[in-house]
Amino acid sequence: MLTLKNIKKNYVLGNQTFKALDGIDIEFRKNEFVAILGASGSGKTTLLNIIGGLDRYTSGDLIINDKSTKSFKDADWDSYRNTAIGFVFQSYNLIPHLSILDNVEIALRLSGVGSVERKKRAKQALYDVGLIDHIHKRSNQLSGGQMQRVAIARALINNPAILLADEPTGALDSKTSEQIMSLIQDISKDRLVIMVTHNPEIASNYADRIIRLVDGKVVEDTHPLVSNTSNKEKDRLELKKVSMGFLTAVKSSFNNLLTKKGRSLITMLAGSIGIIGVALVLSLSTGMTQYVNGLQSDTLAGFPLTITEVVRTNTFGPGGGNSPFASDADIATEFPDEPIIYAYDELANTTIHTNVLDEAFLTYLDGLESSLYNSISTTKSLSMHILAETSLGTYTSISTNQSSGTMFGSSSLIFEVPNSPDFIQSQYDVLAGTYPNEYNELVLVIDSNNRLSVEILEALGVGIEENYTFNDFLGKTFKVIPNNTYYTENNGVYIPQSNQEDMYTSSDGITLEIVGIIRVNEAASSELLSTGIGYLTDLTDHMLAIESTSDIVTAQLNQPNTNVLTGMSFNTQVTYDQVMKTIGGDTTPTGVQIYPVSFDAKDEIKAYLDAYNVGKTQNEAIIYTDTAETISSTISSLINTITIVLAALAGVSLVVSSIMIGIITYVSVVERTKEIGIMRSIGARKRDISRIFNAETLLIGLASGIFGIIVTLIVALPANVIIENLIQVNNIVILTWNNALLLILLSAMLTLVAGLIPSRIAANKDPVVALRTE
Repeated sequence: MLTLKNIKKNYVLGNQTFKALDGIDIEFRKNEFVAILGASGSGKTTLLNIIGGLDRYTSGDLIINDKSTKSFKDADWDSYRNTAIGFVFQSYNLIPHLSILDNVEIALRLSGVGSVERKKRAKQALYDVGLIDHIHKRSNQLSGGQMQRVAIARALINNPAILLADEPTGALDSKTSEQIMSLIQDISKDRLVIMVTHNPEIASNYADRIIRLVDGKVVEDTHPLVSNTSNKEKDRLELKKVSMGFLTAVKSSFNNLLTKKGRSLITMLAGSIGIIGVALVLSLSTGMTQYVNGLQSDTLAGFPLTITEVVRTNTFGPGGGNSPFASDADIATEFPDEPIIYAYDELANTTIHTNVLDEAFLTYLDGLESSLYNSISTTKSLSMHILAETSLGTYTSISTNQSSGTMFGSSSLIFEVPNSPDFIQSQYDVLAGTYPNEYNELVLVIDSNNRLSVEILEALGVGIEENYTFNDFLGKTFKVIPNNTYYTENNGVYIPQSNQEDMYTSSDGITLEIVGIIRVNEAASSELLSTGIGYLTDLTDHMLAIESTSDIVTAQLNQPNTNVLTGMSFNTQVTYDQVMKTIGGDTTPTGVQIYPVSFDAKDEIKAYLDAYNVGKTQNEAIIYTDTAETISSTISSLINTITIVLAALAGVSLVVSSIMIGIITYVSVVERTKEIGIMRSIGARKRDISRIFNAETLLIGLASGIFGIIVTLIVALPANVIIENLIQVNNIVILTWNNALLLILLSAMLTLVAGLIPSRIAANKDPVVALRTE
């Protein structure tokens, strides 16, 4: 069954070679109890390790059922130990953090036996050695004899063909030794048992055959086997594949962590430091991003992308391109050293461009993704004639002419508000009344101090007093006078009526009423609307519908070459189109204002507008004005800088955390060196050992990540309160669930990576050396 042919084993220490075995030739029977005797250093334990596949012979051959092991690879030796060999050690070599049942099961786990079958066989093995009542105990709760019985049960669980016992009674008293030897003797009836011992009495009382070693050589064999062809046994060695599942590795690692709760807790805390740091950084970054996004949206409320009918480009450039006073050739560089002052025309480099805001462009603009903007408002040139009755009973006219697309809101006492009620009400608080819903409803806009300028009060016909109540303005009415009432025809020329009372009291006038008072809210960083009275786009559309059929519009349509307001011909300064837009005969807008939701959205909107110009001539192109570009660049630069700094801090935290986990895993490898040797002795592969420690680092990483997230959520509560009290900003520390899950996974992955080197070190440990470690 088992044959050793000229086995030699040499150890090299420094420059010297020591012979542990020197030409061993032994052939064993299938069923016998062999005792190997010898003094310390005679090579008996080395011989046992070579037979068990724990150690490798230097030369010779180990033959099992006519199969040479010279070509065996590591996987073959692992399968051999798990399938054919059972080890019983002097020091028992039980894994302390596993129960007795788990210690016996471990060999079956490596063989891939299912859970139910595994437990059934393990319990039977423990029953056979008389320990069925102790299956849930740990090794430190048993006596020496009981622990040796567990070791025997583990050795026999896979029904190995060969049982190897290394001084099995060396740590036992005489009575227990007799019990253990009797048990081993019974086992030898149906398998080969090879025992190493230094006790000749035990060998002679129990063994069938005694082999004595001296200096690595066989000097006595009491019952040698003489090999011949006729009596050679025909059994073949069948090696089963050894494979420890990842769940098995996880369970083993988890049990180990539980047996060392204090160290495991400290390890988890150490690993969570980096995760807590990263989680806080991400939380601050998320909160800051949300705060800045809100701030950006508020800021952009006062800085829309503006498209005006007439654009003066390059107005912010240095000029001088076509100056008759100086040319580019005269000025070689910026910041010249010569004591010369050059004259230039600042308007010489200015170009006037006319944007064609026709139906084609407006239709294209309707296709803009609605999630990119808060509002799109158009400016019409319609001049509405609004009259107000003063507190003295007289009447005053209020102009609706305003500069479209100004940087800081509108510039008229009465103006059209952007056509987005939700957007306006997100920036302004309604202090009294309601926000307008109908075309004939107005809203009064006051400043953050609840003030209105005297100029506005006078224009509205309100008596000047020190203080007013909201009710003084709510319900105040105005009249819009249509063209047919406002203009009187005289010899083909239309002139305004002078009697304001007649116009105000005319039944054709449209009554407007102030229904609400609004004020910019505290969260808004800029004021979209100037103080005054705002009306809805619905009013403009309503008046355009009325004025489109008015007498003055009809007359102007019939006289395209003559200005019906003056009776004079049109010129480059006063054009037919301008007049038609002013009197309501042309609904084409003179300006468009787009209010983006964020700076990123603004860039997408600009790209969308740029796409409109593709393939168009210079005259057909649309030129927009981005007054927020400088602010956008500044804020973007700030955010990028902060992101880089935070990322650097997070990177340091992660590196430190990973190094700490790697060190702690290496400490665990050192502590569990003997366990590694035990696992290898029962057939565990190098890969299985790696899995155990990888599973341990993975569990530590998951626990560290979860703990880090919990700590971050707890810290965020007082941190937000403190920050709010200091800078009046709510929820600046926000940990999203996505980030939390990502960090837990990242923690697990980092610790797994950090443990790869220590786990590889563990897997590569010499099992013989590992078993000697205490």
